[in-house]
Parts: sequence; structure tokens; C-alpha cells
Amino acid sequence: MKNRLHLDLEPVDCTRDEEVARIVGLGARQVDDQRRPDGTGWVVLADPAGNEFCVLRSTAERAG
Repeated sequence: MKNRLHLDLEPVDCTRDEEVARIVGLGARQVDDQRRPDGTGWVVLADPAGNEFCVLRSTAERAG
């Protein structure tokens, strides 16, 4: 069954890459990597049940 809700998460106290590493450490798996050399983009992860969600750059990363 395909997801009916897709969440985009934006870290508050860390970078996108730090948050991706933290979430993978909690049991998620990386599904797709849309990070670009200029720092833009996102990472698609899936929880253990297969529900996909994205991790975006933090506000501080976008402002920098």
C-alpha cells in the first residue's frame, strides 16, 4: 500500500545531514538522495514500516 501522507521534516538544532544520520541511527533507511553539490536538496527516508518522508535543509542552512 502506498503512503497517503508524506512529511517533510526540517531540522531545528542541527543540519540536514546530521538529522539524516540521527534518524538512520534510529532505524530508518535511506530511499533516495536528492542532495546537490551546492548544498540544496533533500533526502528521502523510510521508517521501518516503509512510510517515506523527506529531510530538508534547516532554516540556518538555507539562509547561509
